[in-house]
Amino acid sequence: MKPGPKNRITDVAGLKVGNATDHALRSGVTVVLCDEPAVAAVQVLGGAPGTRETDLLEPHNTVQTVDALVLSGGSAFGLDAASGVQAALRGAGRGFAVGPFRVPIVPAAILFDLMNGGDKDWGRYPPYRELGYAALANAAEDFETGSAGAGTGALTATFKGGLGSASTTLETGFTVGALVAVNALGSATVGETRHFWAAPFEEAQEFGGLGLPFPFPADARIPRTKMSRRPTGTENTTIAVIATDAVLSKAEAKRLAIAAHDGFARALWPAHTPLDGDLVFALATGKSGRVPAPEDFIALCAAAASTMARAIARGVHDATPMPGDIMPSWAR
Repeated sequence: MKPGPKNRITDVAGLKVGNATDHALRSGVTVVLCDEPAVAAVQVLGGAPGTRETDLLEPHNTVQTVDALVLSGGSAFGLDAASGVQAALRGAGRGFAVGPFRVPIVPAAILFDLMNGGDKDWGRYPPYRELGYAALANAAEDFETGSAGAGTGALTATFKGGLGSASTTLETGFTVGALVAVNALGSATVGETRHFWAAPFEEAQEFGGLGLPFPFPADARIPRTKMSRRPTGTENTTIAVIATDAVLSKAEAKRLAIAAHDGFARALWPAHTPLDGDLVFALATGKSGRVPAPEDFIALCAAAASTMARAIARGVHDATPMPGDIMPSWAR
């Protein structure tokens, strides 16, 4: 296994990513655009999710594919971002055919970044619908990570969070890619160090090359959370997309999303808490034209976990300092 050429989710054929960033707001939107409708599923393991159109992604429900996925800041206000994306897709003639009408299918998930120091005095209507529209217009194979899009105002317990991405090309020829906005209640780094929990999966020093600390800190197992510095500790949630070019059913895509959550557990401590809305969408573009054999699907699921862990570390690693930050960036 090795990273794809871009080491981004867009190494998976058939996908583009667009960001819209508002630094004054300290928030933003990230859109994953499918060139053609892609099989999709979702798995939620956090206790405080905020979502739109996730019920239709269950394997037993009718709609099989989606046109785009949205990751947004703004808490529940950020769900408006999907309306902007839907409007742009409708204008392009995209969507699920219902008689003479087409309804773009755009599931979305949000993270809480309302108390990160940004100017949230937006007046009557929040800006996320327009940010969603702008993010879709920016969709491309190359995109910014770190303090961009849905990761703009993200925080962890110890450093700024951010938007991260990574990819893996398997020996079987399949590609797996991950995209994640890291805003965890917990920490991506070990104890008080700058070493990432995801270090065993790092490729080519993509997030600093520090490895695991030695000797291992005696207090590393003590959970470090935002509640240690702020009693409410509610400004949380890590939201992500795992994608592959394999031909998968909705049920298999859901299994891939479940496996990708193992990457959360490998890269964040603690993860999946009652105050996180941790969620993974899965996309299968089918662009490889091949259905994985059972043993190859196991390898895909393992790669989903390791690739997600790397993407989480990269999101924190890539965040940049800005005036007025309430948390330091890993890069300082």
